[in-house]
Amino acid sequence: MKKKLVFMIGGMASLAMLVVAGPKLEFTWKNSNYSGGTFKKILVLALNGKAANRAEFEDELVAALTRPGEQARPSYEYMPRPDLTPISKDDLRDLLDERKFDAIVVARITQKDEKTTYIPGQVYTPFPYYGTFYGYYGALAPLIYSPGYVESTKEARVEVNFYSTAKPDGELVWTGTTNKFESGSPMKAIKELVKVVTKEMEKENLIAPESK
Repeated sequence: MKKKLVFMIGGMASLAMLVVAGPKLEFTWKNSNYSGGTFKKILVLALNGKAANRAEFEDELVAALTRPGEQARPSYEYMPRPDLTPISKDDLRDLLDERKFDAIVVARITQKDEKTTYIPGQVYTPFPYYGTFYGYYGALAPLIYSPGYVESTKEARVEVNFYSTAKPDGELVWTGTTNKFESGSPMKAIKELVKVVTKEMEKENLIAPESK
């Protein structure tokens, strides 16, 4: 009886750990044709979610990406947005050009699994319109800025794309998608997510390793 009770408690503990699991990257892809190096000035853009949480995420990722000689800035510094307020593609283009950002990191909360193209046993490949920043933004903005896009705040799956701005429409360098993780405590989830994403970006030589 005691053994059964121990197994039951152990099973319940394991289940609890699964339920409250933090973010980790399930799928990643890097553009093998990209031949540039690390980036000197990066714009961080959180596309959707509550305005306060977007700002917190941008601030945390900016702090994590900034290195000596490498600067990151939050989008809200230039384009404040209330909830459900889209940004004009022309305004984004002007901002990137005028401020001479050489990269833009874009994050969005996805709705369940409907935008994941991963098939077990095969290579993960982004949708064709992901290839350029403005193609990606133009395809998704009408969806993510519609009411009810993300109805639950308890769990989230996040996609992060890293674009070089060297080409006129932007070039996808790297993309990653997280597991579906517990997000009931936004700040805790944001800090964990930023840590996971930054580590992968260092691994892929998109940013320099953090000096110790």
